[in-house]
Amino acid sequence: MTRTTPPRPVDAEAQFPGLSDYRRTSTRLHPRPGSPKADDSSVAGPLLWPADEPWPVCTAVHPKGSGNRLSDVRLQRRILDGAWHRHPGAGPTDAERAVLDTLQPGPHAPQIADADPIPLLAAAQLFARDVPDLTGPDGCDLLQVLWCPFEVHGPDRTIEVVLKWRRSQDVGEVLDLNPEPVVVGRAECVPNTCVLHPEQVVEHEYEGLLDEGLQEAIEMWEAGDDEEDDDAFDSSGPSGFDTYEEYEAAMAAARADEDDEVTYRGDLSIAPGWKVGGFASWHLTDPAHIDCGVCGAPMPPLLTVAVSEWDGASESWIPLEDRDSLPDSRISDPTGVYLGRGLMRVHTCPTTPVHPHRLSFQ
Repeated sequence: MTRTTPPRPVDAEAQFPGLSDYRRTSTRLHPRPGSPKADDSSVAGPLLWPADEPWPVCTAVHPKGSGNRLSDVRLQRRILDGAWHRHPGAGPTDAERAVLDTLQPGPHAPQIADADPIPLLAAAQLFARDVPDLTGPDGCDLLQVLWCPFEVHGPDRTIEVVLKWRRSQDVGEVLDLNPEPVVVGRAECVPNTCVLHPEQVVEHEYEGLLDEGLQEAIEMWEAGDDEEDDDAFDSSGPSGFDTYEEYEAAMAAARADEDDEVTYRGDLSIAPGWKVGGFASWHLTDPAHIDCGVCGAPMPPLLTVAVSEWDGASESWIPLEDRDSLPDSRISDPTGVYLGRGLMRVHTCPTTPVHPHRLSFQ
């Protein structure tokens, strides 16, 4: 099934013509649970990996034998998903709860030393034929993303991400099974296997990085909506209506309008969810300059990994095909991934994509 983002509630560039200088496309990936094959774009699916090529491993020194069994993480999710299928919102049975109680973190693989290499997890596979905003080295049409499922690497104590660009036509015999670690640090580092439904959309720059004139125009526009709501009730109160019931009904309607209030950040700027390309949101911190450590070029986000496909501030981005399925966490949070404070971005050099990438978190 395709996924279709609804038209924006307001034509951003008609409302603010200067935004045409701050537009960029992104490809929303729309991951949903499924069974992709090795020649499909996917999240956590089998990779089109040459059988004679070594699988990437983590060689950093950190605890690797203690945490959650990867098999336990998947078993827990199957149990909870099965309970949802039986009755949306229902919990597991007593027998299932007993099983869940046994799935606890601990030293499950004491034989694995901190310095031992462990396989990286396959996180995503993206073909250029499916993802219009995927840009890599010349001739490469495939990006494979892997990471170590322990958030303890480097001075920033973050996750380690490996990017592998390749020409899919050069892959001969394909590896039958992706190697996987026995233990993972947190369950939220393990993505569910998902098929993708890529869709290209238009985004506009984060408001804090627009020129001052545009920022002021947007602030005035948003403040104007608030003032209109205030003017409708501040001076009148209950005395402005024939009955108190009429006043209460009007207030309820006003509250409903507030829920549908259009904002630049929530509705006109940056698409939520997993995506390729587009802009970076800096809603939790000041904007940071992400530059290439080799050539100094500004590095836009290549891949955004998000905790959810939308939230309360971005519901206008919910695909039309998913609106009748709400609420369903398998749709709003299909991958089960929570990195950083809910958002991780992989930035790459636009001039030389094989230069070392950088990560940012929100």
